[in-house]
Amino acid sequence: MARHLIQSTIAALFLAACGGGGDGAAPKQSIVSTQQEIPAALRGVAAKKLFGGKTTAAAMAPAPYGSYAKGCVSGAVQLPETGATWQAMRLSRNRNWGHPETVDFLQDLSRKAAALPGWSGLYIGDISQPRGGPMLTGHASHQLGLDADIWMLPPKRLDLSRAERENLSSISLRRANGAYTNDNWTPQHMAVMKAAAEDPRVARIFVFPGAKVKMCAEAKGDRSWLNKIRPWWGHHYHFHVRLTCPPGSRGCVNQAPPPAGDGCADAQQWVNNILNPPPPDPNKPKVKPKPRRELTLADLPNQCVQVLQSR
Repeated sequence: MARHLIQSTIAALFLAACGGGGDGAAPKQSIVSTQQEIPAALRGVAAKKLFGGKTTAAAMAPAPYGSYAKGCVSGAVQLPETGATWQAMRLSRNRNWGHPETVDFLQDLSRKAAALPGWSGLYIGDISQPRGGPMLTGHASHQLGLDADIWMLPPKRLDLSRAERENLSSISLRRANGAYTNDNWTPQHMAVMKAAAEDPRVARIFVFPGAKVKMCAEAKGDRSWLNKIRPWWGHHYHFHVRLTCPPGSRGCVNQAPPPAGDGCADAQQWVNNILNPPPPDPNKPKVKPKPRRELTLADLPNQCVQVLQSR
């Protein structure tokens, strides 16, 4: 009911602001080239409400616009709810949409996972909303259709019902606030992340610091893939894969590449700080953090207005 109300409100605002008729005709102006052309009625509306209310992809060529935490995606495709080697989880969120390159990558990785002992494939968590953009809840990123969360739970079966996918939980692999892995860690977890990191389409993989240190200790031979594994808070029930901007995506902004090297020393320092937190700096000025401002359409690339208006 709430989602239907949001959709109806968006449609009414666009029609009123852009001169469309009450019969649902398309707005007179379908391409917005400057931010000044954002309909006045939408300028103060939180972008997450606008993009979160869309249930289908923009009928445009596939393209990410902007950056991972401030952008949108046109021509997204939906990861099928179930495949031979994967299942999409939490279907009620409608976040199993991504750039075609992302969906292809996830299917490829799931086949590699299915070849590992004890794994039948992958459980896939959030990818993106149908048109990307800021989400109603949760992630700050996942806005370009190029991010995906992959559950740490090894799938035993791939015939889960919709209800089971809403209620089943992943497993945590962390111990001591992320300084170490726990008994749920297996060599297969490392193998899945290694396979993802070795894919040239992947820019980074985010996982809790103890997992990175564990992989650094166990990696043999070529260690170059470790460069893409980056420690980050949380990420112990899932790991987060971020793809680079696909070739030819002129409106897409890549994240700066990680520093050269395997990154193991930095991850170890992160773990050391978890185990023995450094004392607070008495000279550091106390600044009350400002509440995060909600993104609006004016904060996003100009193309995102067209993505939002597209049929």
